Amino acid sequence: MSKPVYIVDGRRTPFLKATDRPGAFRASDLAVASGRALLTSLPFHPEELDEVIIGCVMPRPDEANIARIVSLRLGCGHDVPAWTVQRNCASGMQALDSAMTQIKAGRSELVLAGGTESMSHAPILFSTSLVEWLSDWHRSKGFFGHLKTLIKLRTTSLSPVISLLKGLTDPVVGLSMGQTAEVLAKKFNISRTDMDTFAVESHRRLAEAIDKGYFEDEIEPLFEPNGEIHCEDQGLRRDSNVEKLSTLRPVFDRQYGQVTAANSSQVTDGAAMVVLASEEAVKKYNLKPMGIMKDCKWAGLNPSEMGLGPVYATAKLLKYQNLKLSDIDLFEINEAFAAQVLACLKAFGDEEFCRKELNLESPLGEISTDKLNIDGGAVSIGHPVGASGARIVFHLLKTLKRKNLKHGVATLCIGGGQGGAVLVENIED
Repeated sequence: MSKPVYIVDGRRTPFLKATDRPGAFRASDLAVASGRALLTSLPFHPEELDEVIIGCVMPRPDEANIARIVSLRLGCGHDVPAWTVQRNCASGMQALDSAMTQIKAGRSELVLAGGTESMSHAPILFSTSLVEWLSDWHRSKGFFGHLKTLIKLRTTSLSPVISLLKGLTDPVVGLSMGQTAEVLAKKFNISRTDMDTFAVESHRRLAEAIDKGYFEDEIEPLFEPNGEIHCEDQGLRRDSNVEKLSTLRPVFDRQYGQVTAANSSQVTDGAAMVVLASEEAVKKYNLKPMGIMKDCKWAGLNPSEMGLGPVYATAKLLKYQNLKLSDIDLFEINEAFAAQVLACLKAFGDEEFCRKELNLESPLGEISTDKLNIDGGAVSIGHPVGASGARIVFHLLKTLKRKNLKHGVATLCIGGGQGGAVLVENIED
């Protein structure tokens, strides 16, 4: 399992902000768009891939095993196996970890992996009572049988079940993801001004990165059937400022809360795809990889504090790799919520937290904001839950190369009380 695993290249779609109706692209459309652009740029045929692994949290009913659908649509052929993984917000990262594990084990040499999500297409479901009524209606016989069933229908049964809201609520602790961010804000004394300031900076950094062209070789345009073209992430608000954000009302705790729509990640459609390769595949196809995916570690924690997942996972990763926080040149912490990232930054340097929760004798240390999410994050870019894990790993490697730095950690929190962290290493051209 010591074989090096190379990240060859990657592409993603623009992240499109979800509106009040389904977007123009299904999750499989988004994955195909980014995957096609990526594979076209590389010197091998899609049929030469060993497998395709894609993370997705909520594919449509007609996208079962979405990885296989995407693989076939990309022209990988019938012989290339494909499988889908799901670890909530870390599904895209899980896909990369699964690909790395397959390559290290010698089971694969060349893998297309990543994540996709069309959150605007999250299904609207029938209530259980309406499903039962429909079943009774189907079994009813004749006019009077149907009439007898009809009078049993209650208007309350017609209320739809919003699967997106259900999916963003932890069924064990009964808290929405936003409510878990409120828990952390109170635990670490994070103010509303702190959150809004963080959100404004996320937008400022994204605007600067766009203006400097840092995403030009990362984002592939999306073309709607009506001819409309999408070339940039739609979540950017260039006019964002603390004064304006301070006027917004809390969303998840309306009476006492501080987490708003503006200092939270956005509901988004998007995909990110990456090609990983063994050393043998790199030589065989004369590939020029960007870097090495060194390791991936996962951690569990209290679901009500799920936003601290990056701290738990990063601690495990550093211990296993015999590294210190100060050895890492750049970090990507997925911005599920501004409060959640700020809580992680405080926890990394909190002696009592590190001793009690991580069994460490001293704090992990501090992460300078100059090293963190230097081109913005999910508060401004968006967070298509199945894709974000792949996006932050690939973009982290890109920023390491741009700044001629060596080591980076990409990490995120996961609904249900988990954290994932990936260590990547830049290699010289």
